Amino acid sequence: MMIIAGESFKFEDTFETPITVADSWVMPKNKLGGGNGEAKLYVGSREKMESFFGEIGFTATCFVLRQDLQAYMLAIKSEYLSPSQEYRGKDEMRMLWSERMEKINELPSGIVVFTVKEQSQIAGPRGYVNSTDKVYRLIREISLPLVSYISAMRLDYNGQPMFYLKLFADFEEIEKRKAFIENYGAIKQNEENVFGVREGPVEPKTQIRYGREGQDEYRRKLLDECPFCPITMINEESLLIASHIKPWAVSDSKERIDPNNGFIFSPLYDKLFDRGYITFSDDKRVSISNWLSRQVKERIGIKENQMFQFLPMNDARAKYLEYHRCTVFKGHIGD
Repeated sequence: MMIIAGESFKFEDTFETPITVADSWVMPKNKLGGGNGEAKLYVGSREKMESFFGEIGFTATCFVLRQDLQAYMLAIKSEYLSPSQEYRGKDEMRMLWSERMEKINELPSGIVVFTVKEQSQIAGPRGYVNSTDKVYRLIREISLPLVSYISAMRLDYNGQPMFYLKLFADFEEIEKRKAFIENYGAIKQNEENVFGVREGPVEPKTQIRYGREGQDEYRRKLLDECPFCPITMINEESLLIASHIKPWAVSDSKERIDPNNGFIFSPLYDKLFDRGYITFSDDKRVSISNWLSRQVKERIGIKENQMFQFLPMNDARAKYLEYHRCTVFKGHIGD
């Protein structure tokens, strides 16, 4: 049994893929394109959706936690304050963050229940749900297209299925979009020189950096400290990745090149760490997120609370890891 907000649940499974927040679903001021948004949410293929949530035409009892929505808003705050995309309400994003946080704070503590219904009248293989509940609308309001996503967990509550939904910020996607903006600015400046739009020497294209200034030195310092992945012990440099603990997208210029803000991992564990599916305690023990499906957890090759003695650790890294555990890690049920 698992305890969430004081209630006992039996864990059954996690929906195998995150639910992408599309531009068509969010509220108007969050949109990138035209229109006013549609309330129906694309979940995945109809077959997979119905096998997880219920038979055709299902009505699913769902819940969110106020503390999860608060944590999401804190995680994505930098995107609201310094947008990486051209949201329709871009100039209002700072105010919108505060207004939306106030709405979340007004929710009751603990479990907040609502229902969603399959949109079975829509023909085709794509599976959609919809709801008229104000909590569902609030989730649409705080979600940002392409950089937010929803994970779903099926639980048993006194013999009845309930679905725990949790909203996450996609730091990797935010990073890509911010890096593009930085690089586009450099390219634009270069093009202006080439076509004589402004005076001054033309900068060589080789000087344009793709949002990752100083990362070669950052990687080299990490490899000097630990020249192998502390989980797999792989020491082939071409197979190793310099992972940021506090994501690059929300780090300042010093944090982005601080080797204490990183580990060297092989690709699988880099991705698990970067996406918040694993994290570490200060005594080098791993925590594995319950937002991974049961099958994936069995296949990744590590166990909950396993110690990795070669994981580099010091006071500065411990501080970055505290951020990772609180903001990036997709915590255990009820965390």
